[in-house]
Parts: sequence; structure tokens; C-alpha cells
Amino acid sequence: MKMRKAVGLLATLLLAGGVLGGCSLDQNNASSDKGKTKQDGEVKIGLSISTLNNPFFVTLKEGAEKAAKDEGAELIVVDAQNDSAKQINDIEDLIQQKVDVLLVNPTDSSAVASAIESANSANIPVITVDRSADGGKVVTHIASDNVAGGKMAAQFLVDHLKNGGNIVELEGIPGSSAARERGEGFHQVIDKAANMKVVAKQAADFDRAKGLAVMENILQSHKDIQAVFAHNDEMALGALEALQAHGMNNVLVVGFDATDDAVKAVKEGKMAATVAQKPALIGEKAVEAAIRVHKGEKVEKFIPVPLELVQGQ
Repeated sequence: MKMRKAVGLLATLLLAGGVLGGCSLDQNNASSDKGKTKQDGEVKIGLSISTLNNPFFVTLKEGAEKAAKDEGAELIVVDAQNDSAKQINDIEDLIQQKVDVLLVNPTDSSAVASAIESANSANIPVITVDRSADGGKVVTHIASDNVAGGKMAAQFLVDHLKNGGNIVELEGIPGSSAARERGEGFHQVIDKAANMKVVAKQAADFDRAKGLAVMENILQSHKDIQAVFAHNDEMALGALEALQAHGMNNVLVVGFDATDDAVKAVKEGKMAATVAQKPALIGEKAVEAAIRVHKGEKVEKFIPVPLELVQGQ
């Protein structure tokens, strides 16, 4: 009888020890999981960029990457390659990866709206970068004032073409806010200027090779031109190449973005001017805003990045 009681007592003690040990083990695991969750709790930011075949957006991406590294955030970058359908798919993939905040640099401001709405449905805050979106809920937009930049370019031509002149305008991707706004600002000034006329305008999709080809075509029917305004530097550099091939070295070429190649061309006297955006700063501000949004802090609906005109001496 005593033996049975002893065995029963031993079993009870062992069971209690096991339970206590199990509780201790569970607590340790919970603590470990909690620590892991905290470590994994870094902000995961998705950046859908229109194209990385453009030095402006490469610099923007590098600015975002630097800010993410400094802030200890994870940044996932996807390249839409100037394809609206690919961008929509890219954004859907980022949603599936459960990013905390989505940064979008639209290829097409209208087409991207459905993808932004998908992010809205998944309760993922969306921030647009450099180009705005025409639909969906966006927490904030980070960009330079493209309308003001277009005005700046037009005023430069008004100031430097005292006797007026014929102008060619190379437009960006149709449907993009940047093309629409830069053109709007340009025409607000140039259309009111005496003896200034845009004799030809055509889209070259922010692409240097297309800028060259479009300018070549325009020169077949318009030889009497005094200036070219391109909605970005890549197209301006393409146009410059076409003009040089025709020996038209006195045409004023004005671009937009102030990429390294364009600034070099301005310093060498080949391009007249370029409207300087600050893509690295745009990328940095985008990541900083994403982190603030993730923390629940309020941000302005529009976060501007200043412009300046780079011109030759």
C-alpha cells in the first residue's frame, strides 16, 4: 500500500514537473517568437517603378535604397519596363508579398488606378512618386511641380528667343501625369508669347532612341525651327543627335530632369538648358514618408521637391 502511494506521489511530481517544464518551454518559445516578430517587424516597402532604362529613375531608386538602408527598412523594387500591364501584375505581386506600404511611379496614370484600388482593398497604404495616379486612394504624392517646370522651360525660350521662333515639342508617354503637366505648364507661357509657335509636337515616350527617330521625322517637314522642348532629357539628347546630324547646331534644346548626360551637354554648350529635378531626393522622401505612414503619422497630401534651371553660361 505504501509502495502504491509512493509510486503515485512520484508520478504526480513527474507530471507536475512536466507541466511546469512545458509552461516554461512555451514561455521561452513565446518570448523567442515575440523577439523574432519584432525583428521581422521592420517596414516592408514595395516600389513599383515605371522603368529602369532611364537614368533619372535609376537615381530615384538609388535614393530610395539609401533611405531604406539608413532606416533599417526592407525595400522591394520591381521594374515595369514602361509596360502598364506588367506594372499592374508587379503591384499585384507586391500585394501578395504583403508589403506594408506601396510606392508607385506610374507608367500610365490612368491604367495604374485598378492596381492601386487592389492595394486599397488589401489595406496597404499607397504613395505615388514623381507621377500621379488618376484613380484609387493615395496617401500622399511626392514629386516636383511639373507644371512649374514646364513654365520654367518656356520662359527660358521666351527670354532667349528675342525675335520669337518656331518650336518643336517632344512629349512623354501619353497618359502619364508628367507628360500632361509639363506640357500644360509649357503652353501656359509659350502660347501667350509673341511670335512664338509650336510647329510640331509628337510623343517620343521619354526615350532617347525614340526622341532621335521622332526628331528625324519632324525635320523632314520642318527645317525652320529655333528651339526644341523635350519633356525629359533622354528625348532631348535624342533630338540633339538628330539636329547635329543635320548640321543644325544653333537650335536651342531644353530638356527636363537634369540627368548627368544632360548636364554635361549643357556645360559643353550642346544643350541650352534642362529643368533640374532631384530624383535621389524624391526617392529618399518617398521611403521616409512610407515609414511615417506605417507608424500612423500624418503626412501632407503633396510633398514637393524643389526645381531649378540648369543653363549654360
